[in-house]
Amino acid sequence: MRRKHGRLTTPLVRRNGELVEAGWDEALATAAEGLSRHGGDSFGMFSCSKATNEVNYVAQKWARSVMGSNNIDSCNRT
Repeated sequence: MRRKHGRLTTPLVRRNGELVEAGWDEALATAAEGLSRHGGDSFGMFSCSKATNEVNYVAQKWARSVMGSNNIDSCNRT
């Protein structure tokens, strides 16, 4: 695992229970497959309450249309 100043410099994927270096194409494909396999109720999205209405609209539209999830929040409760 290559690190620079404590940060990862290459993406990692889990193979046989172990994190190994991977290329960006493989890492993004792995992430997309995991999101599509575990979407819906297992997915939630937070959007910033200080963002524009348009940004929050696109975020909720994506979560509902693409991920099939109604678990969306754009309120700042901190």
